Amino acid sequence: MTARMDQRFAALKAEGRPALVTYFMGGDPDYDTSLAIMKALPEAGADVIELGMPFSDPMADGPAIQLAGQRALKAGQTLVRTLDLAREFRKTDNETPIVMMGYYNPIYVYGVERFLDDALAAGIDGLIVVDLPPEMDDELCIPARSRDINFIRLATPTTDDKRLPTVLKNTSGFVYYVSMNGITGSALPDPSRVAGAVQRIKAHTDLPICVGFGVKTAEHARLIGANADGVVVGTAIVNQVATNLTADGKATADTVQAVATLVRGLATGVRSARLAAAE
Repeated sequence: MTARMDQRFAALKAEGRPALVTYFMGGDPDYDTSLAIMKALPEAGADVIELGMPFSDPMADGPAIQLAGQRALKAGQTLVRTLDLAREFRKTDNETPIVMMGYYNPIYVYGVERFLDDALAAGIDGLIVVDLPPEMDDELCIPARSRDINFIRLATPTTDDKRLPTVLKNTSGFVYYVSMNGITGSALPDPSRVAGAVQRIKAHTDLPICVGFGVKTAEHARLIGANADGVVVGTAIVNQVATNLTADGKATADTVQAVATLVRGLATGVRSARLAAAE
């Protein structure tokens, strides 16, 4: 699984452009629609997919992603069904890396060993578990790495040079730089500060640095992608789902296409990032 992720970033580096990393909530607004969204993402320009695991008590998610998780849970989404999404996706796409993102509680309840075995079988390439610090690596990170599943760690503006080596010690796949303090869906950070932060992290690791939080438009993606190895977009995609639902939260005929249209625009921004930086 690490090979698929490494190969994707190596190919993008050879192209001279950053990755577009797209997050969506598994099961939002229902299983079939979210599977259709997942299948549409690579064709629309997504290079890496973050598959959200809905959880009833998220800590770092803004209102949009919280509501997406609630819609998914109400529709009957479980961790088993979230793994099923990946398994179904893999029947037609064996190249796009999939990273499951969420919180530890559902994994703990599921059982760590069982979860990792099932994730491997479903074609999961990496995990982002936002509430497990490096001091708890034996809990999930090390067992995941032993199965060749990447464990992707978050770095933030408050992760100083003293803390950074600890954060990076068992990280693989890429480093997710959360470009501001706060919750998901915040305003776009200052691109110049992001550029400085990316360079500071690169002094400690050879891993790709992907930047998220606040990226909503193609222009945002272009600005952030000029210096990062990847641009992560989540809230904008989740909002696009929400604004294309019926009054009672059901999918419409336009839901999947609306997400695909947004991602195509973001992909255009990402692909123009390095060209703009060179001008």
